[in-house]
Amino acid sequence: MNIVGIGTHILDCPRVRKLIDTHAEKFIEEVYTPEEAAYCRDRSHSTEFYAGIWAAKEAVFRSLGMKWKRGVDWRDVVIECVSAIEPKVTVRGPTAERMAARGATRVMVSFSYSRMFATATAIAIRA
Repeated sequence: MNIVGIGTHILDCPRVRKLIDTHAEKFIEEVYTPEEAAYCRDRSHSTEFYAGIWAAKEAVFRSLGMKWKRGVDWRDVVIECVSAIEPKVTVRGPTAERMAARGATRVMVSFSYSRMFATATAIAIRA
């Protein structure tokens, strides 16, 4: 297993709450898949989970040597939280093409949060 890239990101949870309160479904539909949104909405600390998953997506982009920019779909990176300890990452669309071009075959991610901040780290690997 070879490391292709590492990415990390931190988000301010109150900022995420403000975006949700101000832009509601438009913001959620732009950043999250329906499954991610449902997962976050069902949590008692939904703001922190929204922030954690968003940070994880950004960390994945960075692990692939890119940042989010217009034309890149946030939903190209899917964070599936079947296990709170080890979320599963699926990369699709143009972001998957970037991943293949870098030689990565898998991305591992971990995220954590407090009331104020959410942070995530992603490692792109070649298995």
